[in-house]
Amino acid sequence: MQEIISTTIERICGNVPGDRVLRDEPMSRHTSFRIGGPAAALVVVNNEEELAAVLSAVTETAAEHMIIGNGSNLLVSDEGYPGIMIKLGGDFESIVRDENDPCRVRVGAAMLMSRTSAFLTENGLSGFEFASGIPGSIGGAVFMNAGAYGGEIKDVVRSVGVMDPDGTNLRTVSNVDMQFSYRHSMAEDAGILILSAEMELNEDDPEKIAERVAELQFKRNSKQPVNYPSAGSTFKRPVGGYAAALIEQSGLKGYTVGGAQVSEKHSGFVINIGGASCEDVLAVMRHVRETVYSDSGILLEPEVRLINCSL
Repeated sequence: MQEIISTTIERICGNVPGDRVLRDEPMSRHTSFRIGGPAAALVVVNNEEELAAVLSAVTETAAEHMIIGNGSNLLVSDEGYPGIMIKLGGDFESIVRDENDPCRVRVGAAMLMSRTSAFLTENGLSGFEFASGIPGSIGGAVFMNAGAYGGEIKDVVRSVGVMDPDGTNLRTVSNVDMQFSYRHSMAEDAGILILSAEMELNEDDPEKIAERVAELQFKRNSKQPVNYPSAGSTFKRPVGGYAAALIEQSGLKGYTVGGAQVSEKHSGFVINIGGASCEDVLAVMRHVRETVYSDSGILLEPEVRLINCSL
C-alpha cells in the first residue's frame, strides 16, 4: 500500500503544484468535528483538468482515495486515512449568475453554503434561505440532498455537473435523473463526482430575503449547539419519528464519553466538548443506538459518514 501511495503521489505532483500535495496531513484540520488522524496525502485540486489528472492517477495505480468538501459530515478514524484525500478548491469555489436568465446561478461544488446564501441574498434571489445555516459545501449538500426547515437542495437544483470516478465523462445530469430522496441522491449509488450545480431561484427584495435568513439563523443558533465542533445531525430521521426525540426520551441528553457528548441543547447532535477522539464519538453513538433500540425498537442509522471506522 505504501509503495502504491508513493508512486501515485509522484504522478500527482506532475499535475498539481507540490504546495497543494500535503503528506501525512491531519484530517482534524479538514473536518468540522476537528477530529481525525493523518491521511497519507491530501491533494487540493483547483480545476477540472487537475481533478481529471489526479483521478486518472489514483485509478491507474488503484490507490485508495476519496473526495471531500468542507468535511462537515465526516468522522475520520484516529488512525487517519491510509489513502489520498482529494479536496476541491480554486474554480470549484465559484458562483456565477446566468447572463441570459438572472434567476439561475452556477455554483462550484466547493462553494460553502453560507457564502452561496450571502451571494444570493445580495443579488435578490430567493429560495435558498432554508440552507443558509447548513454547514458544508454545495457538492456535499447535493450529494446527500441536504435540507432544513422544510426545504431540500432538490427544490432549487435544476441540473448538476458531474464526472465519472476515473476522471472521464464530464456531463450534466438533470434534477430528475439525480433521483433525489431523503438525504440521498443517485451520486452516492453511482459513485459519480459532483463538480457544480445549476440552481434556479426567484427574484425578491434583498432586505426581505435577509430578514428570512436572519430569522432562520436565530432559530438555528437558539436550538442547536453551533458553538461546539460537530458533524451536524448525527443520525438520520427514522421512519415515523425523530432521532432527537427518541434520544431524549431515552434519557441520553448530556451522555458523555471522553470529549464526546450528546448535546444538552439538542440531543440530535453528538458534539466535541474538547479533545474528543473518534473512538469517544463512536462510543457515544454505539450507546445511543443500543439504548434507543432497546427502548423503542428503532435502530438509528448514522447520518455522519464514518471514514476508516465503524459502529
